Parts: sequence; structure tokens; C-alpha cells
Amino acid sequence: MAPMSCAHGYVPLAGSEGVFSVDASNLTFGRGALGEIGALAAGLGCKRVAIYTDRRVRQLEPFARALVSLQNAGLETAVFDEVHVEPTDASFGAATKFAREGRFDGYVSIGGGSVIDTCKAAILYATYPADLLTYVNAPVGAGIAVPGLLPPHIACPTTSGTGSELTGIAVFDLVARGFKTGIASRRLRPTLAVVDPDVTRTLPAGVVASSGFDVLCHALESFTARPFTARVAPAGPTARPMSQGRNPWSDLGSLEALRLCGRWIERAVRDADDDEAREGMIWAATLAGLAFGNAGVHLPHAMAYAVAGVAFQESHSPVPSPVGRFTMSGYGAEPLVPHGISVVTSAPAAFRFTASACPDRHLAAASALGEDVSGATALDAPEIVGRCLERLMLATAVPCSLGALGYTEGDTGALVRGTRVQRRLLDNAPCPVDDTALETVFRDAMTSR
Repeated sequence: MAPMSCAHGYVPLAGSEGVFSVDASNLTFGRGALGEIGALAAGLGCKRVAIYTDRRVRQLEPFARALVSLQNAGLETAVFDEVHVEPTDASFGAATKFAREGRFDGYVSIGGGSVIDTCKAAILYATYPADLLTYVNAPVGAGIAVPGLLPPHIACPTTSGTGSELTGIAVFDLVARGFKTGIASRRLRPTLAVVDPDVTRTLPAGVVASSGFDVLCHALESFTARPFTARVAPAGPTARPMSQGRNPWSDLGSLEALRLCGRWIERAVRDADDDEAREGMIWAATLAGLAFGNAGVHLPHAMAYAVAGVAFQESHSPVPSPVGRFTMSGYGAEPLVPHGISVVTSAPAAFRFTASACPDRHLAAASALGEDVSGATALDAPEIVGRCLERLMLATAVPCSLGALGYTEGDTGALVRGTRVQRRLLDNAPCPVDDTALETVFRDAMTSR
């Protein structure tokens, strides 16, 4: 039985937080929704719109439908299609230059999380110019609050996984440091998310699998995150963090997203014509985005920032190691560890580690994903949740360990260094995570069981 998600299931301690906030983008969901974005943008007062995408998406039918809708609404448009898959500090800079010079009064992003995150960053730095690290999360950056409101942004995802269209988070590779980091602010959250399940028909199986496991981990991490009542009460409501820990609102979306992933992910990966399964996964992505956009994620995503960052750095070295040569089906021939893969390859080990902090929630999550937990005790939770994840990974043919990406135990130190700076995420875990713990989990993640 799942833990209660009603508010009285959270008991604040003396001096701790007793209030949680719910923030969400407005949402338009359904087949054909992309055909409405012109009217929606005009309704937001937009007249000159920047469209952010990547070159591959620009050639697809969903982009053409969206562009026609905007033009039929009488809006002036300009397209930036230089978004990098897994964006970098340099690609954020190029996107910002386009926004600053174009003098736009509205923005539309059409693509995966990389596109949506790039658009968020471009809007921010074009509106409130600053050095890149000014708004980046501490301790990597200064973590300065976004100074004010931002222009309208309509985010249109073309993958079923990142949830970026519903969150105030923008992630990128800080190349010189060899890891990912990001910006987090309620003001970065898109004004409107337009989610059209029709876009999933063109997705390759590898992209569906990678983005699907991103959904699953968003949901599982937000469901098992540190409770909001464990945080010290803020000085005032404006100081309350966006990633505030699990709460009754996030529990609802997280658990349902897990149930949908357990039901649909294998079918969605296996058959591009299975509209029911692919729509189920993009709805799961939407629910998980609403959940983790308020609760936050924790250890698997913190580890993923290092996994992808070190791999990116290696892929650009003169003589790349095996991890710098990894490619994923559906993402082209360029070496790349997609975000969802960088998360899920460490997830079984990460959840084996966190399970003892809240075994009831880990068991409830495994049950929602389709695992038999009858007769299980708290001591069984680590093994059950790890087994559940690895079963789904094997069924969808994704790498089941960091070793499958080319990592060895000799890389553990670099991975720990890239993870320890992700304090916003690590502090959201249900138990303390220090360097010793990170080393243990990374070593466990090198091989599957």
C-alpha cells in the first residue's frame, strides 16, 4: 500500500518548514495541440516571436505545424536552430546572443529538454544580462535570484521525458569544469506548456527509452525525496526553495507517473505505432514534471550531472577513453550519453543506498512499477527497488551500469568530484550523502547485478 499523500501525513518538527508551495506552468495537452500555439501566443500579447529548436527537429512535421500556426496568427517569427543536444555554456551563449539581438517579445521552444532549457537561459540572460555564473546554482555559481519577470515562453516538448516544459530548471555542461550544472528559479518556468502526444510518433526507440527513464527517475526521486517538513523554515515565503522536498502535491503526480511508466514504457519503446503507450508515457512525463518541479530530484540526477559531464569532456579529448566513445541508438553517430541514460545507469545503485531512509516509499514505488512486493519488509526494499529498475532496463535494451558506458572504477574520483558540487540535489536526498557515500554508490553502479 502506498504511503498517504494527504497533508496530515507530514508532521513538521520544531523550527522546521510547515508550508509548501505549488507552482506550475499553464498546460495545454492533447493530440493536435501544436496547432493552437499561434492563437495562444497572440493571446499572451506576443507580436515578434523567437522559435528555439535544433536542426533535426526543424525538419520534422511537428515543427512545421507549429510554425504554420504561429504565422497564421499573424506573428513575426525568427528561428534559432543551433541548439546543442546536451547544451554547453558556449551554446547557451550563442542562444542568448540571438535573443538579445532579435528584440523579441515572446519565445517558443520546440524540442526536447535541451531545446527548452536553452530557450529558458537565452530569455534570462537577454532580459537581465550578467556573467554566466551569476544565476547558476551555488556552489558552482553565485546563485543570484532572477531579478524580475521574464517575457512569455511557450514550451512544446517533442520527447516524452524531460518535464522541462513544466519546471524552472535549465541544465548545461560547464565544459571547463567537466560536469553539468544548472539554474533553478520559479521565474524560469515556461508561461505555458503545450504537450501534443502526436510528436511521439516520430521518436526512435532509443530516444523513447532514454526519455522514459528520465520520467521514471523524476517520479521516483521526487516521491522519495527529503520531506518538505524536514527543511528549516525560511525567513519568509519568497525564500522558500522551488525544490522544497516531497509534499502532498508532488506525491500525487509522482506515484501516478510511476504507475504509468510501469504500464507503458516497454510497449512505448517496442512499437512506434503503439499510440496508447506513447501517449501514456508523455502524460507520465507531464505528471512527473509537475511533481518534481515542486519537490525536486536527488541522488540519481546529481550523479548523472557528473556522468554526462565527464563523458562529454572525454568525447572532446584528443584520445577519448571508452566513455568518450559511447553512442546511443536514436541519437546519431556522435559520441553522447543522453541525459536519461546518464541518470538511470546509476539509479539502481542510488536507490539501493537511499532505500533504508524511507523503505515504505521505495517499496510503494516498486509496486507502482509492477514489482511484486507482497510479504516484503523494510530490509528487502534496497534489493527490490534495484531489481525492479534493472528488470525494466533490460526489457528496453538500455545500458544497465556505468561500466556499459565505458566507465571503470578508476573514474570514480572524477565522478565523485563532479557530483559533490550538486548540493541543491544532494541536500534533497532522504539521507545524508557525503563523499564516502558517493564513492560507494558509484562503485556499486559500475556493474549490474
